[in-house]
Amino acid sequence: MNPTWSLGFLVTSLAFWPLSTWAHANSAQAGDILSGLAHPASGLDHVLAMIAVGLWGAQLGLPALWILPVAFPMLMAVGGMLGLVGVQLPAVEIGIAVSAVILGALVVGQIRLPLPAAVTIVTFFAVFHGHAHGKELEPGQDALLYSLGFVMGTGLLHGIGIAIGSLQRWEEGGTILRATGGLIMTAGVYFLWDAL
Repeated sequence: MNPTWSLGFLVTSLAFWPLSTWAHANSAQAGDILSGLAHPASGLDHVLAMIAVGLWGAQLGLPALWILPVAFPMLMAVGGMLGLVGVQLPAVEIGIAVSAVILGALVVGQIRLPLPAAVTIVTFFAVFHGHAHGKELEPGQDALLYSLGFVMGTGLLHGIGIAIGSLQRWEEGGTILRATGGLIMTAGVYFLWDAL
């Protein structure tokens, strides 16, 4: 696959995705494994942060390539449980927006942190993303199936980031990854502005 075509496809897809769509905007969609699976992809803020986790993992290489996309959903599930039981977290919207800014910046800068520091960063943000999802489960719905679905959906988005990250094998791939990180960071700034 041509790396330039891949970047063009990503940019075009993002351009047609409504910026007003947030991963935690429509609680009426919550309820079962299928709605949970689709829920992470319903909001650009969540999508971009999840892709950034995969991109950064790909830049860091093994073992981060697999540890980050596993650690994130695990702590996201913890955040989801906090949201389900009504525990309040401060500034959830801001935390989600900042996650896209920081993760995008890490990809742009090709920042190579020790694995424990990288895991700490992604799991910190995972709690905010999970909390937002958990708060949206309507009374009477199946929390376990919904949670399982949104964890699986998040894993698929990480996989997309890893796949895009594989472009770094080509000469122009590093530039494409940094450009994608820049797009994610810019969108994160927009979300942060909107959240403030």
